This record gives sequence, structure tokens and C-alpha cells, in this order.
Amino acid sequence: MTDYGHDLLFGAFITPVNQPPTQAVDLAVTADRAGLDLVTFQDHPYQPRFHDTWTLLSYVASRTSRVRVAGNVLNLPLRQPAVLARAAASLDLLSGGRFELGIGAGGFWDAIEAMGGRRLSPGQAVDALEEAIRVIREVWDAGARGGVRVKGEYYHVDGAKRGPAPAHDIGVWVGAYKPRMLELTGRAADGWLPTLGYIPEGPAALTGMNRRIDEAARAAGRDPAAIRRLLNISGRFAAGDRGHLAGPPAQWAEQLAELTLDHGVTAFILAADDAPTIERFAAEVAPAARELVTAERAG
Repeated sequence: MTDYGHDLLFGAFITPVNQPPTQAVDLAVTADRAGLDLVTFQDHPYQPRFHDTWTLLSYVASRTSRVRVAGNVLNLPLRQPAVLARAAASLDLLSGGRFELGIGAGGFWDAIEAMGGRRLSPGQAVDALEEAIRVIREVWDAGARGGVRVKGEYYHVDGAKRGPAPAHDIGVWVGAYKPRMLELTGRAADGWLPTLGYIPEGPAALTGMNRRIDEAARAAGRDPAAIRRLLNISGRFAAGDRGHLAGPPAQWAEQLAELTLDHGVTAFILAADDAPTIERFAAEVAPAARELVTAERAG
């Protein structure tokens, strides 16, 4: 059992469709009003059915008042890291510290290449992401002396001015599944953001994946507990027990609490594109799961 002790967060993973144009924004406003902590959007700049995610994040931040916004996850190969760092800091300042940086190494390389991005092998993509995280953190470090200098194989920054500093310490959350990406998460990230449906073995696999992150963190001189474990989830509400995340809200709460106490997951982001599901998740699942975890931790 592994509980890293973070407070619980609950969020929505909303599809950024552009028809009807305001659907994703309206759902984000619903999540904000319902009391969720996060609103997130996938990032596929080559997909014409979707809004540009960065534009959508900015617009949603202006239409909401308390919810945090994040890409889930931003497509690094099509977003230059030094510029992304400035954009992230700007949005964090404008939103009052409500931006978090979910980022990935890239996928769908045919589509990325068609948009002008560089095709990378899986190993190259991991190395490029690590370089990019270094660039981003250096740009945010406005108080350091001298310009940003990162002479990487994939990103070369030579004397760029630093700043602005974000309004808060933006979390760098990495979408990771394979060993090298998990190790990168342990060395360099603030959070791990996988999708449960992409893990064939299901929740049981989280034990080994957490172990790899923890070992990499310790090897880098970091406390594994400093890395938040987030999880994209999907499911449906039902009158009876139909399986994992397929039942009444109380059952969902019990199953999510188990993921916190057994696997250290402390942020649950529900893929949902309808207001009633988002509202029910916020009103019935989130408080019940928090209560269960609080009681277990206390006793």
C-alpha cells in the first residue's frame, strides 16, 4: 500500500470539439460552478474537429473563477518549449495561479510530421521531453542570473531572457506509461498523469509503475512523495454494481478511495462530455471519496 498523502483533487477531461463552438467552454463553466478542482483538454493540433487547446485553455480561464486548467496532455513536438514556458507563465498570471502544465512526449507521428513537426523515435521523444522540461523551468526561473542556456540535441536555447515568473509553482505533469518515461517522471516532473484505460492490466499495474517512478526519484535525490499521482478515468453511473467505476456514486467513491490508499492516486480526472455527469461526479463522488480517505488516514 502506498499513500503519498496529497490532498485529493477531482476534475473533468472534456473533449475540445469545435462544433458546437462553445460546448467545451460551457462544460468547463459547469465544472467550475459544480466545485471541481480541474478542467483539462487533450491537445491534438492536427485535428481539425478540435479547438486549438492553448486558445481554449486561455478562453476557459477567462470564463471561470476558481477551477484550475491544464492540457491533458500538451503536444510538445508542436509546441516550442521556450515559447510554451512564457505562454504558461502568462496564463498563470492572468488566471491568478490556475494553470498547470500537463505535457507529453508526442504520438501520432504521421500527423505531427504533416503539421511541420519533427518525427522522433520513442527514445528520442523521451530525451526531447527531458530537455524541454529543463528549458521551461529555466525560463520560469526569473530570479536567476544570466540568460537561459540549454544546449540540447533537440532544443537549443542560447541566452534567452528569463521570465516572467508564474503566479504559483506550476506543476509539470507528465503523461507516461513506458519505463523510460516513468523514470523521467521520477527525475524531472511534479506529477504523473496516465489514463487508466490505456493500462491493459488495470489498477494492479500501478504498483509497479509507481515503484519505477519512486526509484528514479530517489536516484535523483528527490522525495517520491513530491510527485503527485493523477489519473484519467472513465465510467458510468448505474443503479447496481456493474464493475469498476460502473455503479452508484457511493461505489465509485469507495473504488477511488482504494486507488488513493493502495496506489497513491490523489487526483481523479473524469472523461465526461455532459453536464449531468460532471455535476454528479462533483456533488456525490468527490465529497464521499474525500471523507473515506480522510477517515482512513486518521484511523
